[in-house]
Amino acid sequence: MNERSERGVTAGLPGRLGRAAAFSLLAGTVGGAAVLAGEAFAARHRRYAQPELGLALRATVGRAGAPPLRLVLLGDSSALGVGVDRLDETIGGQLANLLAEGPAGRRVHLSSVGVSGSRSTDLATQVARALLGERPDVALILIGANDATMLRRPADAAAYLGGAVHRLREARVEVVVGTCPDLGAVRAIAPPLRQLVGWSGRRIAHAQTTAVLEAGGAVVDLATETGPVFRADAGTLCHDGFHPSADGYRVWAHALLPAVAAAAAVAPRR
Repeated sequence: MNERSERGVTAGLPGRLGRAAAFSLLAGTVGGAAVLAGEAFAARHRRYAQPELGLALRATVGRAGAPPLRLVLLGDSSALGVGVDRLDETIGGQLANLLAEGPAGRRVHLSSVGVSGSRSTDLATQVARALLGERPDVALILIGANDATMLRRPADAAAYLGGAVHRLREARVEVVVGTCPDLGAVRAIAPPLRQLVGWSGRRIAHAQTTAVLEAGGAVVDLATETGPVFRADAGTLCHDGFHPSADGYRVWAHALLPAVAAAAAVAPRR
């Protein structure tokens, strides 16, 4: 090869390398998108736990004559205890037992207006239902997982949540919100989609915290408080690898208890 030909080949090398890199990046992007799409399809068509129709959503827990406390749960499947089949295994049932057995010894009138599959946009209807009849003392809201898995805009989801908290506070109800849990811990979704959903959940939780505090509610960061336990112990999830098991709800209940107990302590003095 003569000197001129060698210079021509050398001069064209950066362009060829650039085109090769661009092609590799495009192929990787397309391939990655295909993987994510396949995992999303598999996740959507997986058999998930369903609400137990025979599970009582209203119960009274605690000794007769103890100071009463009306506790209502709002939100998604976690507010119903999807994944377990006994009241005392649900998040509401476990919290009611902890409040009844605690130092204050409350008689807890527990109810739930949560709906499986709910997103933050559905909270307005649930708030209206929660305020029908005798006003609750404390409302616990568990929402955000479905917003995150559907990659909703965090600001939009948080705005609906903030509006719900504001309405409850205007009705003189103490409000505690458990923010979006650590979705990076679920086994029902395979990597790398699991990491993407986990990232979405963290963004939702961050926006939720700001909105709830501005509306006058209390916040428990479930991802930070309980995520490491869920990541380390697969037994915290039920058979579907997505919803909590009885052990998982117990972990959540203990994380939520201080905020709920504090709200309950304030409620009788209103």
